[in-house]
Amino acid sequence: MNLFFEESGDFKAGSVLSQAGEAYQVELASGKRSKIKVKDVLLQFNSPDPVSLMEQARRTATEIDLEFLWEVAGEEEFGFAELGTEYFGHAPQPVEAAGLILALHTAPVYFYKKGRGRYKAAPEASLKAALAGIEKKKQQALIQAGYVEELKQHQLPEQIKALALQLLFKPEKNGIEYKAFSEACDAMQTTPARLMLACGGLASAKDLHLSKFLFENFPKGLAFPATPLPALPDHLPVANVQAFSIDDVTTTEIDDAFSVTPLSDNQIRIGIHIAAPTLGIKRGDALDMIARARMSTVYMPGDKITMLPDELVEIYTLGAGQTRPALSLYVALNTEDWSVISTETKVEAITMSANLRHNDLDALVTEENLANDAGDYPHKADIAAIWQWAQVLEKARMVKREGFGLKPEQTNRVDFNFYVDDDVVSVVRRKRGAPLDKMVAELMIFANSTWGKFMADHGIPGIYRAQGGGSGGWAAKMQVRMVTHAAPHQGLGVDQYAWSTSPLRRYTDLVNQWQIIACVENGVMAPLVAPFKPKDADLFAIVSGFDAAYAAYADFQNNMERYWCLRWLGQENARQVEAVVLKDEVLRLVDIPLIIRLPGMPQVARGAQVKLDILRWDEVDLSVEARLLEMLTTVIDEDLEEVEEGTNDAVTDEEFAAEAVAGTDAEASAGAALNEQADGAGDPDLIPAAE
Repeated sequence: MNLFFEESGDFKAGSVLSQAGEAYQVELASGKRSKIKVKDVLLQFNSPDPVSLMEQARRTATEIDLEFLWEVAGEEEFGFAELGTEYFGHAPQPVEAAGLILALHTAPVYFYKKGRGRYKAAPEASLKAALAGIEKKKQQALIQAGYVEELKQHQLPEQIKALALQLLFKPEKNGIEYKAFSEACDAMQTTPARLMLACGGLASAKDLHLSKFLFENFPKGLAFPATPLPALPDHLPVANVQAFSIDDVTTTEIDDAFSVTPLSDNQIRIGIHIAAPTLGIKRGDALDMIARARMSTVYMPGDKITMLPDELVEIYTLGAGQTRPALSLYVALNTEDWSVISTETKVEAITMSANLRHNDLDALVTEENLANDAGDYPHKADIAAIWQWAQVLEKARMVKREGFGLKPEQTNRVDFNFYVDDDVVSVVRRKRGAPLDKMVAELMIFANSTWGKFMADHGIPGIYRAQGGGSGGWAAKMQVRMVTHAAPHQGLGVDQYAWSTSPLRRYTDLVNQWQIIACVENGVMAPLVAPFKPKDADLFAIVSGFDAAYAAYADFQNNMERYWCLRWLGQENARQVEAVVLKDEVLRLVDIPLIIRLPGMPQVARGAQVKLDILRWDEVDLSVEARLLEMLTTVIDEDLEEVEEGTNDAVTDEEFAAEAVAGTDAEASAGAALNEQADGAGDPDLIPAAE
């Protein structure tokens, strides 16, 4: 005797070897033996043999007309044998019965299973809906197959083109577009990004990196909402100074300037003037919401995404020949020892005499020329005076820094400026600590420290950068953090440090400027009227939001700088290049700030110079492969950066602090370079961008 039975949701047939009570010992065609309970047996038969029965039953199942079978079944629950008699017109033979069971079981749209061998026909409405769904899936499958074939031919279907960025960065995995795209990638053994580039969904690897950043950080696009612009205040006193700025040739958001006024034979007054957009932006208004949404200008070689609309920047930027509102810090100095006699903060208007540019002055304003009073350039005497004071400021910071237990800052590192014109990149080496850099850096550090104390003395909170005094190991203790109260910044060698000198491009500075102006205008009453009161929860939210945005912007800038380094390799056909060893297997090219990890690199001294053979690079995943050609005897005489694996961002153990040192509005200089504001040791989270 043979049995047709159900086991673990599958239908099988086998020969009975024995029976014991409510169970059979059955042997299958494979030779496997199973214990089958009586309740699981659907048919008993003598012929045909089990293998033939299964083969013939499967053929019978495919021949059964499901629509007719559904009509025959009626609305009540039934057993398969009953339905078989109705359908076949006679009591079904074993093959017919088994075929019927297989047909019922494989047609859940038509029949609902109610028990062992028992079913019920689906209601008409449910059946129509299910059949429509099946038909839709069939059509979608055909469409999906068509998409796959087009993609294999490197043709991008319009439906996929419209979803290109979403498919790459945040796909809806149930959509046929994603399924087709994924299937095509698998078939072609490629990645989604590479397939999208090959099909023209993205123009270039640069477009890929930029699009990913914008998709994640600017999902609503880069356009600013239409917002009324404020008028320049007309009630401000105009300062009797001729102010000038020092920036890179590409800088447009000019938010700091200087002036020098003789007071007596041995006294001068140096003015540090900061653009004052807060006179036209109020906390909570539309312009504030715009600035807060972005938190900072985003820098990348050859381009930038400004924090504020260009039209607003144009109103407040300190452009040559313009009279513009400013928050000014005046410092009276004794020129015999360059000690500070007094400081005064004013809200006023200043007249801009000139916008000096690094590319015009760097070769002229050198330490040698300053020492010999050589060269001819605008504001020469003013620059000479600022240079004298800047050197004294730096020495005082170093004394205080060493008092915190830190070694002196290193200023002999090389920075790199990127300039991009029509997709052609220039990478310019620039030694850090040049006179113009140092002047701007030291005066900005002084202003940020002085105004930080100014806010603290008036009892109002601000946004400060603090370093040192934390818990944990040395690295944790020296991690730079943002706080809302005055605290030392040991890396810079100052008792407090509040970003306040870039309000056109950084939201923290905008917030601090509101607070500083409240102190200037209200004195001891400032805590009652300042936009942000002590323990204002919104201030903590700003700090958190700024940290997150700034970190994302820094990562993006590092990636774009690495991309342009790779482009430079191809542009210059640079196959054999020189590099300097940063640490162990990590090297940096001499001509560009491209970091390369070279597994198996022989252990050599930090700073050793080597020659590499560039084997290949990839602008999509930003990887580069190289091999060592020879060891050179030269040791680079510069302070070398530690690097973080997988990035082109390098920072020293104690990062050199400088304001506008790299000086590019391009808008930012090389990966390891400086932030547009001075900041200090071990602060790798900064955007390495300069003004």
